[in-house]
Amino acid sequence: MILQKTQIPGFERKPILIDYIISESANAPLVIFVHGFKGFKDWGTHYLVAEYFANNGVSFLKFNFSHNGMTKDGIDVFDDLETFARNTFSKELNDLDEVITYAKSGKDFPSPHKIILIGHSLGGGISILQTNVDERVDKLVTWASISNFRGLWNVDYESYWRKEGVIYMSNSRTNQQMPLYLDVLTDLEKNAEKLDLLAAAQSLKQPWLIIHGDQDNVVDIKQAQLLKRQHPTSYLMVLENADHVFNARHPWTDKFLPEALKQACDSTLSFIRQ
Repeated sequence: MILQKTQIPGFERKPILIDYIISESANAPLVIFVHGFKGFKDWGTHYLVAEYFANNGVSFLKFNFSHNGMTKDGIDVFDDLETFARNTFSKELNDLDEVITYAKSGKDFPSPHKIILIGHSLGGGISILQTNVDERVDKLVTWASISNFRGLWNVDYESYWRKEGVIYMSNSRTNQQMPLYLDVLTDLEKNAEKLDLLAAAQSLKQPWLIIHGDQDNVVDIKQAQLLKRQHPTSYLMVLENADHVFNARHPWTDKFLPEALKQACDSTLSFIRQ
């Protein structure tokens, strides 16, 4: 199995960079991994996660959203902060829809008979919305997912944000101050019904596995519990002593997954096979 790379046009024709590994198993289902806020496809352990699933009979695709602020493959700093600043949730939904369409097209690999979304953090929220409206998605898995988009920032800053037209989010890993224009806030308000995560969580029909660490200090585990209450037939797995990234880091030089992330992968694989 070889990691393949390609790109497709995303929102405003900006490129969506894609990596995929196709399992050698016949009729393998496909996982599409959806990264979170300030995330990217080459972060930390993502390559090991891709190999884990491919080695266990599940093809794996990971990608960069077109407006995630990275224009080149294989980098781990954000080289296009202007594009990042203009990102919105609706743009990410558009991108994810394009990625699913590409995956089903059979252009570069056989069209999978089943598609499973794994969304992390903000990517979990985007995946909830997409799954709710997309019959091409067979199962949903969320890792450390948000339950409300406004949880990504301090709502007390919104009046300042509206006045100044921009706020800055610190990235402690890259030491960058990452701007957010009003685009994302305007999108959230103009498309409030479409972007209502709790309503989508309540109405989606596909099987859903929720995984969250009990030591997550970025997205509190109460958000996972809230999603579970909205969708009582979902499965909630709590990882003990696991943080927001299930104890992974960037960069990751070990050849093995951290134990908490391995547990998440094992449970996700079992869920896919059900």
